[in-house]
Amino acid sequence: MSFNIENYFSDQSNGNIILFYKGNVDSDVINHVLDTVEDKMVEVNEQSRFRKKVYNVLVESLQNLYHHVDRVPEDFEDQAFEKYGLLVVKKVEGGYKIVTGNFVLTENKEKLEEKIKRINRSSHEEIKELYKFILNRQRISAKGGGGLGLVDIARKTGNKLEYAFKEYNDKYSFFYLDILVNKEN
Repeated sequence: MSFNIENYFSDQSNGNIILFYKGNVDSDVINHVLDTVEDKMVEVNEQSRFRKKVYNVLVESLQNLYHHVDRVPEDFEDQAFEKYGLLVVKKVEGGYKIVTGNFVLTENKEKLEEKIKRINRSSHEEIKELYKFILNRQRISAKGGGGLGLVDIARKTGNKLEYAFKEYNDKYSFFYLDILVNKEN
């Protein structure tokens, strides 16, 4: 099969990768990733306020992976993981990129893409209002989330959400979310 989830990253190799992870996403992995990234940002003397911003966006990104990842397709090479995800954190000029990847059922792709497009069309003020609206009317979904994650990432970064869907088969796509956390925003 020509599909390879790591090919996406070979095309985006600019920047210094400080963390690359692929595999099961569980609470132990989340804690380890957060500790590792925090330690590496301290090592390079990132300012405390900026470290907190990157950390908070990373938490949201990992929670999205943990709560919203769909099961691994039956024909995927690695069947050892129930919640398979991919994460790259890299230092780029002016900030950090956080890139996540996970399988999405084709039937859920359109709804997710529309949500991202709505966020990307919104001004910063509209995103703040949308965040408040969801927060005040939040209902927990079957997957354990309330729909705030992507909105909160856009609110905290001030950037558009870059994303891609790569078709895996007729039932699944692999969803990449590429988040830029700038020092200036």
